[in-house]
Amino acid sequence: MANKIVNQIKKLFQSQLAIPIVALLVLVIFNLIRDPSFFSIVIKKNNLGNTVLSGNLISILNGASELVILSIGMTLITSATKGQDISIGASAAIAGSVFVKILRAGSINVGTIIIGLVLACIVATIFCLLNGVLIAKFNIQPMIASLILYTAGRPIAYWINGGATPNVESPLLTYIGGFIPHIAVPTPILVVIIFIVLVNLLLKKTTLGLYIQAVGINERAAKLNGINPVMMKMIVFVILGVCVTLAGSMNVCRIGLINHETILLDIEMDAILAVAIGGNSLGGGKFKLSGSILGAYIIQALTITLYAMKVSSTAVKAYKAIVIIIIVVAGSPVVKEWIKELKNSISEKMAKKAALVEAQ
Repeated sequence: MANKIVNQIKKLFQSQLAIPIVALLVLVIFNLIRDPSFFSIVIKKNNLGNTVLSGNLISILNGASELVILSIGMTLITSATKGQDISIGASAAIAGSVFVKILRAGSINVGTIIIGLVLACIVATIFCLLNGVLIAKFNIQPMIASLILYTAGRPIAYWINGGATPNVESPLLTYIGGFIPHIAVPTPILVVIIFIVLVNLLLKKTTLGLYIQAVGINERAAKLNGINPVMMKMIVFVILGVCVTLAGSMNVCRIGLINHETILLDIEMDAILAVAIGGNSLGGGKFKLSGSILGAYIIQALTITLYAMKVSSTAVKAYKAIVIIIIVVAGSPVVKEWIKELKNSISEKMAKKAALVEAQ
């Protein structure tokens, strides 16, 4: 039994999840040394009098919710198109603006929220599909194609609500962005768990995941095997539309307003980094969603750690950039090959030494 566990651990550390797992372990150990109570979870009463869970660990899981959802979408885009969509923050702003527009059109109830989410999803998906058409039909490089929406998306979000930053207040929205009464876990964490399960079922119980990877690995070969590359790329942009809608709407529910300039600002960069930290190739092909999800939580854990160390908000991005560069370089093919050669060299030396001892 012990040998089986050891072999499983060895296998895990030899997989593409090795780098994110090591990075996460380093962050955990560093924080436990710096502050043994860093990951402690406390039970307290919030402003509404509900019993809720609180602490840095809850803040990491809760704060990374939007990033995790968008990282899943970015992973699929990267796999199928061999590039990245840098307009997901702007698309989320558009989705959030449509959501707020619908909510303010009448009284906020369950029906209005559902209608708002559906219409926001339709609008966001249309904009995402515009990127998809440019990439799939006109073979424009993904980053260049999405640069149009990256530039124009937030002004469009601003226009949707007539140039205003309107507030939306309702206990129902507070439940979505905060806590549901009598449930101690933040709602965004529950939403992320449900979303991850649904996406995994979609990719694992159908051939979609396999087809997306096949298109990313070799589009021509995929086409010869009866897979429609254009269709696969359009499908991942539809999924991305759902991702940006969830992220944008969740953020609106958290803060109770829509600000086109600041909503999920620069989150596309964090999503790309989450994909890279997770060991996924930015050149497309095979992917592992668990790696990207881990990458998103690593980024959030790093952010919370820096704030806990009293690092100013302006300096946080610089520190994050340094740490992320180290993680990404450590996971690069060049470094992996060097480690492999070093390991083989050490094994050969040990084998020769053992042979000499036996000869004597």
